[in-house]
Amino acid sequence: MIKVFRIVSFLEGVSFLLLLFIATPIKYFVGNEMFVKMLGMPHGLLFLLYVVFAFMLKSELNWKPKTFIIVLAASVIPFGTFYVDKKYLSNAG
Repeated sequence: MIKVFRIVSFLEGVSFLLLLFIATPIKYFVGNEMFVKMLGMPHGLLFLLYVVFAFMLKSELNWKPKTFIIVLAASVIPFGTFYVDKKYLSNAG
């Protein structure tokens, strides 16, 4: 399950960066909402999967409350999921 979470974490991070740094500027500076619509739903689903997997792995990886909050907060911070992968997941499984 850790390997699947790592994949979801990576994809969630990439989709967030694409949405934040490519799709949103195109929407507001060019007036084209196509990329936001195209990336919004997959990012939302990946975000939900990330949160669900974090809850599922909390006890398996013996995360303390502070660690768990960091893992959850990382999903809304650019590059946060990559930090979580390196710090908490790369040696876990």
